[in-house]
Amino acid sequence: MSKILLSIVFFNLYITAFSNIQQVQVDSLEQPLYKPFIERYILDEIKSLRQENQKLRAQVTEQVAEAKLESSDRAINYTTSTVNNIFYIITAAASLLVLLGWRSLNDIKKSIKIDTAKKIQTLTGDYEKRLQQIEKKLVERSKIIIETQQEISNTNSIHSLWMRAGLEKSEEEKISIYDEILDINPNDIEAMTYKADALLEIGEIRWALNLLNTAIDNDSDYSLAYWQRACTYALLDKPDEAVRDIEISLQLSDTLTEELLNEKHFDNLRNNKKFQSLIKST
Repeated sequence: MSKILLSIVFFNLYITAFSNIQQVQVDSLEQPLYKPFIERYILDEIKSLRQENQKLRAQVTEQVAEAKLESSDRAINYTTSTVNNIFYIITAAASLLVLLGWRSLNDIKKSIKIDTAKKIQTLTGDYEKRLQQIEKKLVERSKIIIETQQEISNTNSIHSLWMRAGLEKSEEEKISIYDEILDINPNDIEAMTYKADALLEIGEIRWALNLLNTAIDNDSDYSLAYWQRACTYALLDKPDEAVRDIEISLQLSDTLTEELLNEKHFDNLRNNKKFQSLIKST
């Protein structure tokens, strides 16, 4: 019991001393004691604001994620709808093509091949026609060139033969040269006429007459042929025919007027009145 009482005494003494100390500390305070409470209050408020900010951030993040997820869902739904619509359109178009009676792909390929073959055949035919026309023109031009070359060659040959005939003195040689000219050009009226003149020189009057008739039949405007035939008629004692051919030849060529008095084959016509009147008129 004594120990308990002793303890109570010391406790009372301690309380008294502590009270005195607190009284001294309170009297010595220069600032109010409530300031720590204000700081504590501010810290608590800041803590609560921080917690609310974290909650708000978490909510915003969650809402953004939900919005993104919703956008993705909408995009996927839109894509799915678009693909489905495309397939629906394709199916409808295919059905429409079938309903309208379109042929199968094989038939289309065959049709394309047939059309292509027809077009190729048409183009080939056109090119063949063009090539045939070109070939025909080339052949014609080749013929013309060959004919022209032949004509040039014949002209040169005939010219050289005429040069030879002018140098020959023998009538027989001249007739042979004129025959060569006629072999090259059978319708050479001049060669026929000169050959007839050579035939008259050797006494082949009938031959000369036939040749001159042929020459006049081929060219009725060649005056020298009528002149030579008049000579033939004069030698055959046919004055009327001779005078008639002389008149025709003088009408066709005035240059023969000077030869009228000098032509030796007209000696049989000197006493013919028609011939004399013809001389006077000229």
